[in-house]
Amino acid sequence: MPATHASDLALFCVDVGIRSGMALFDAQGRLVWARSRNFGSRARLRKGVYTILRGLPRLGLVVLEGGGDLARLWEHEAQKLGAEVWRVSAEDWRDDLLPPRMRSCASVAKQSAVAVAQEYARSCGLPLATAFNDDAAEAVLCGLWASLRVGGGGRNGKVSKNVLFRL
Repeated sequence: MPATHASDLALFCVDVGIRSGMALFDAQGRLVWARSRNFGSRARLRKGVYTILRGLPRLGLVVLEGGGDLARLWEHEAQKLGAEVWRVSAEDWRDDLLPPRMRSCASVAKQSAVAVAQEYARSCGLPLATAFNDDAAEAVLCGLWASLRVGGGGRNGKVSKNVLFRL
């Protein structure tokens, strides 16, 4: 079996909660898919985390937006798979990706995240059957932020400044 290089590993981002947003990026930092899932309970989340992470390509980095017991479930399973785990807050990526007026309060920031994430997904060639909800959108932007920090993303998709200034 050939050795796995860091450049072959995927990035997975989760907006942690009972209702979680998730986004998968390939080794080049390109968004592959984004979705949200309402697990309904902590017990179903625990089972779902195992199933979801085991079904993904080899992960190099898992980024968790949020903390607490629910984040620990994701972190524990990701580490068992050998992935590096970052815990971040929404403010970490919002400060870098959204201008101040687009993050003036939580509701404005979430609405802005949906618009920017949808534009980014389209620029990556993803067909959008339905609009992202704010959980999936925040997972996309958090993952984009992380991908840019590790040297991926942005090369294959872009966020137009037009969408940032239109809202």
